[in-house]
Amino acid sequence: MSVIPDEKNPTPTNQAQSDELRAQIFQRLHPHAYLDRFLTEGVRPDGRTPEEWRDVFINVGSISTANGSALVRIGGTTIICGVKAEVAEPELDTPDQGFLVPNIDLPAICSPKFKPGPPSEEAQVLSERLNAALISTQLLPLTTLCIEPGRSVWCLYVDATCINYDGNAFDAALLAMVAALRNTTLPECTYNEETGRTTCRSRSARRPLPLNEDKVIVGLSFGVVPTPSVPMGLDTSEGKNTSQTTGPILLADPTAFEEPLLAQVVTVVVDVQGRVVSVEGGVCGKSGADHDEDEGSTFIEKSLQAAQARAKILHQLLR
Repeated sequence: MSVIPDEKNPTPTNQAQSDELRAQIFQRLHPHAYLDRFLTEGVRPDGRTPEEWRDVFINVGSISTANGSALVRIGGTTIICGVKAEVAEPELDTPDQGFLVPNIDLPAICSPKFKPGPPSEEAQVLSERLNAALISTQLLPLTTLCIEPGRSVWCLYVDATCINYDGNAFDAALLAMVAALRNTTLPECTYNEETGRTTCRSRSARRPLPLNEDKVIVGLSFGVVPTPSVPMGLDTSEGKNTSQTTGPILLADPTAFEEPLLAQVVTVVVDVQGRVVSVEGGVCGKSGADHDEDEGSTFIEKSLQAAQARAKILHQLLR
C-alpha cells in the first residue's frame, strides 16, 4: 500500500529530499552563484576551505603484469598508471639514450564530460605537460636506459588511465607516474653482436630504475575564482538584501565542478628539496580579464608558498 506524502505538512525526510533536489537544480542552472554562496561563507561545496587540499592515497604494485605500477586517488579523482618496458633501437642522433613515453587516457567511463573516440584535446595537452615535467627534470636520465649504444635501448611506456575524474588530473597523473617509475624494475639484458639480438634474463634478479632521487617531483595546482557575489534576491542571510562581495579567491586542488568556473589556473612543480621546478599559469575564459598584473603576481606568490608546504607531505607519501 503506497502513501502519498502530504505536501502541506512534509515530513523531515521529505523536506530534506526536497531541499537537496532544489540545491541540485540551482547548482546546474546557476553554477557561479552556487559556488559564490559557499565562498562568501569561507567554505567550498565539498566542505573544504579555499586553501584546503583533498586526501591523497597511493598504492604501488597494483598491476602484476606491468614492470611497475601505481594507483593514486586525490579526493574523487582516481588514476592508475602502469609502466611497460620494451627493447627498441635508439635514434641515430642519440645512440646512447633510451625512451620515456608518458601518456594519459581520459576515457568516457571516468566522467560525462569526456566522449568515446580518439583522445580528446584535453588528454593530448595533459600528456604533453606530463612529458615536459618528467623529461625536463631529468628524473630518469635517458642514458641509463641504454643496453648497447647504437644498437639496443629500453623504451618505457608510462601509461596512465583515469578511472574516475573529479578535477585536478595533472597532479594525480604526475603523482601516479612518479610512483609507478619508482616501483619499476627491469631485467638484466645483453646484446649479442653476432646475432644482433638482445637477450633478457627474465628469471634473474631485476634492478630498479636509477632515478635521481633528489629530482623526484610532484605537481600542485590552484585556481582563481572571480570576485564572489550573491545577487540581490538570492541572498539567504537574515535581514540583508544586498550583494556580498569579496576579492578574488585562490582555491587549492580544484574539483571538476570548480574547474569550469575558474578565471585563472596556476600549476607549480616542486622537487624533493623544496625547489620550484616550474610554474604554469593561464587565463580561463573572459573572466580572466578582470585580474590585473599585480593580482596575478600575488596569486602566484601565494601559490608558491602553499605548494612548497604541501609538497613536503606528498614527497613523504612517495617514500
